[in-house]
Amino acid sequence: MGKLEDLLANQEVIILDGALGTELEERGYDVSGKLWSAKYLLKNPRIIQYLHSIYLRSGADILTTSSYQATVQGLTDFGLSEKEALDIIALTVTLVQQARDEFWRTLSDEEKAKRSYPLIAGDVGPYAAYLADGSEYTGHYHLSKEAYQAFHRSRIQTLLAAGCDFLAIETIPNVHEAKALIDLLATDFPEIEAYLSFTAQDDSHISDGTPIEVVADLCEQSPQVLAFGINCSSPTVISGLLKRIRTVSQKTLVAYPNSGEVYDGSTQTWTSSPDEARTLLENSKTWLTLGAQIIGGCCRTSPKDIVSLAQAFHK
Repeated sequence: MGKLEDLLANQEVIILDGALGTELEERGYDVSGKLWSAKYLLKNPRIIQYLHSIYLRSGADILTTSSYQATVQGLTDFGLSEKEALDIIALTVTLVQQARDEFWRTLSDEEKAKRSYPLIAGDVGPYAAYLADGSEYTGHYHLSKEAYQAFHRSRIQTLLAAGCDFLAIETIPNVHEAKALIDLLATDFPEIEAYLSFTAQDDSHISDGTPIEVVADLCEQSPQVLAFGINCSSPTVISGLLKRIRTVSQKTLVAYPNSGEVYDGSTQTWTSSPDEARTLLENSKTWLTLGAQIIGGCCRTSPKDIVSLAQAFHK
C-alpha cells in the first residue's frame, strides 16, 4: 500500500494546504510574470519554505510542492540551463521536506499521535501554466499526446527522484492533456500514485467543455489515480460536478476551490468579487457528503481557511 492509499484508508477527512502565490502577494511579493511564484525559487527560496511551514502549523495533512509554474521550458526560457531548471524543480521537494522535518521536530509525542505524518505531493500543473495566459481556465490549447507527455515527463521524473510521496496533477482544463498524463503514468511511472483535479466554469463540464462524466470515466479507469475532482474553480459549481461524477465513479473525490473570483489572463489579475455566500468550511461539509475526502483551498484562499478546516475535522 502506498502512502496516499494508506492515508485515504485511515483518515476520514484529509486537508490540503492553500494558495501559495496569494500568500506571497499578501506579504508584499510581486508574483507577476510568466514564472509567477516560481521566480522566488530563484530569488528567495526560504520564503517558499516558510509558507510551507505556515500551512503545516495551520493543520494541512498534504503539502504541495511549488512546482506548479516551475517547468523545464519556463525556467529555460527565463535563462537557466536544462540542468539548472531540473535542479530548481528538485528544490521544490527539498523545501517541503525541510519545512516538514523542522515542524515535526517541534511536536511532542502526544501532538504527533493526534495527526498523520504530512505527505508531500509533487505538483504537476497543466501546460497552460507555462503559457501564463489564463488558459488553465479555458483549456483552449492543443498539443499532440506525445508533446504533452514530453512537456511533463522530466518534471515528473525529477519530483519523484527528489522524494515526493505522490503526484498532485492539478488545474487541468483540457481532456486531451488529462488523457496524455494518465497514459504517461501508466507507461513511464506505473508504480506511482496520483490524484488528478480539473478546472470548470459550470457545474457540468471541465473548462474546455468536455462533460465531467467523460473525464470521470478516464480517472475511473486508471488504477494509479486514487482520487480526482475539482480545484481552482468557483465554489458554486463544485457540488453539481461532484454529483455528476458520482454517477460514473465511486473513487475518492477532491475539492479545493478558489475564492470565486475570476482570473484575467491578459492582466494576470483576479477580478469580480469573491463568493461570500458560504465559507470554505460550510462548502466543504457539503462536499464531504457528496464523496469528497480530500479538501482544501486554491487561489485566493489563505492559511486561515485551512485553520478553519483543521479545527473542524482534526479532533
